[in-house]
Amino acid sequence: MSLITITRSMGCGGAKIALLVADELKLELYDDQRLQQEAIKMGIRSEELESLDEKAPGFFDHLRGYRPELYLDLMESVVYEVAQRGKGVILGHGSQLLLRDFGCGLHVRIYASEKSRIQRLMTERGVSEKTAEKLIHKSDHERRGFLRFAFHMDWNDLSLYDLVINTEKIGTDGAARLIIEAGQLDKIKECGPTALQAMERLSLTKKIEAALLKNNFSPVYYHIEVPKKGLAQIRGFTYSEDEKRRLLNVVKKVSGVSNVEDEVAIIQPGA
Repeated sequence: MSLITITRSMGCGGAKIALLVADELKLELYDDQRLQQEAIKMGIRSEELESLDEKAPGFFDHLRGYRPELYLDLMESVVYEVAQRGKGVILGHGSQLLLRDFGCGLHVRIYASEKSRIQRLMTERGVSEKTAEKLIHKSDHERRGFLRFAFHMDWNDLSLYDLVINTEKIGTDGAARLIIEAGQLDKIKECGPTALQAMERLSLTKKIEAALLKNNFSPVYYHIEVPKKGLAQIRGFTYSEDEKRRLLNVVKKVSGVSNVEDEVAIIQPGA
C-alpha cells in the first residue's frame, strides 16, 4: 500500500499526522509546498502560484475568485500527476474526490470537535479563543463551498473515505499509527497500471485545459481528450484560421504533448 490521501479540517492536526505517516512509510509527502513545487516543475510559472492551499489568501482567494476554472484545472493536474506515480501521501486539495473512482489507495478523513480544534489552534498559533473560532468557521466555509463548487459533493460524505479518525480521542500519534496499519492491510489495493495510466492522461488533459484558459480560450467551445500518452485530441470551433492556429500552438507547447489531432471547425461569426 503506497498511495494515501488525508483530508482534514483546520485544527485537527492533519498536517502533523500526514508527516508522521509519510516518514514512517518512507513516502513523499505532497503538502501545499510540495504540490506547488510539482506545479512549477510541470511548467506552471511560480508567479501564478503563491500556494495551492485552497484556503490560502494569496493564491486561492485571487485565482478562485477571478478564474475558478483555471484554479481547478491546475489543482487537478497536479494531483493526478503525483497520484499516477502510485506512491505518496497527498494532503487535501480534493484528492479524495479526484481519486475516488480508481478503486485504489487509502482515503482518510481527520476529524475533531470544534471545541478541540479551537483549543489546538489557540495553543499552536497563540491566538484568542474568539480569533481561533472565526478562523475555523472561515476555513470550513471556504473548503465546504469549494468542494461543492468543484465537485458538487459534500466533504462530510462518509462514502468518500475508507477511514475516519477523531483526533480528540485518538490523538495525532494514535491517528498516524492507525493510518500506517490500515495502509499495510492486504485488502487495501495498490493502484494498478490501468489506473496509473488513466491518472497520467487526466493530468495532461487538465494541463492542456489550464493552458487554454490562461491564453483566454473559452472551455465552452473546446473539448480535450488524451486517449493515450502524449496524444491530445481537440474538438470544437473557432472564428478564424488565425485563432485556430493560435489554439493548436498553445496545445502543442504543453509539456507532455507529443502529437495533436484536431477536429476544430472554423465558422463565420453569427453563424
